[in-house]
Amino acid sequence: MNQLDSSLRELKTRTGLSLAGLAAKTPYSKSSWERYLNGRTLPPREAVEELCRLAGEPEGRCVALWEIAEAETSGRGASEAPPLASASPVTVPVSAPVPVPEPEPEATESAHRGVAALAALGSVCALVVAGVVVALLLLPHHSEPASTLPSSTTGVGPLCYESTCAGKDPQTMHCAGDPVTLAMHETATGAWLQLRHSRECGASWLRVWGARIGDRVELTVSGRPATVRRAEVRNSTEANTYIYTFMAATRPGTVARFCFEPAARTGAVAGKRECFDGHVR
Repeated sequence: MNQLDSSLRELKTRTGLSLAGLAAKTPYSKSSWERYLNGRTLPPREAVEELCRLAGEPEGRCVALWEIAEAETSGRGASEAPPLASASPVTVPVSAPVPVPEPEPEATESAHRGVAALAALGSVCALVVAGVVVALLLLPHHSEPASTLPSSTTGVGPLCYESTCAGKDPQTMHCAGDPVTLAMHETATGAWLQLRHSRECGASWLRVWGARIGDRVELTVSGRPATVRRAEVRNSTEANTYIYTFMAATRPGTVARFCFEPAARTGAVAGKRECFDGHVR
């Protein structure tokens, strides 16, 4: 996240605001901004967009850097992003081999030189193409770049709807490509809870970031019987990126209650459960 961190710090300097000033003008606390700017926690996309707005900076470039960082920390980058550079020659598909007469002895040395030249040329082409890709990624854009979520990178739409989405991962089912945020709250420990809903999938889930190992969240959706989805931060990788509950089928008018329970620790917030309500629109 080094490139994203330095860009965010540069934007903060441009705003002329202190951490307290950023907290006063955005939904994020002073301690949250301190973690985001020092690279200790991946900021939410909305925080990046808010900082760009305050600095008068088109958000395209910073959002692109955020999406790269989010893909890397969530583990999707390794499986989705193509390598940017390669020292091996470019491979070009060819048709079935055609028998070639055995070369004359005096032509063998020339043939070896030709193969070596082609390999070197292929390596140079690969590096040039990689450089162009990197340059395009870092150029400022006035519109948002394509999302790194599976639904937009593969061109495949949602794979479920309402009851068939129940208990499934929103990203795996391609429901997280263009969701709406129904409610968002910061907890006493600095963790953020975001109630998300996909109209295309007819389902809702809870997204959490800035949490610590052992923190637990719970989503309860009204109904007979009520539907409950839970998730827990299990390791440092999950603590440094987003975690998601599985989905619950929801329709407009559904009431969803989401709760946060910090891991057992000493202090004023030890074991204090916080709950909030949201309505599907």
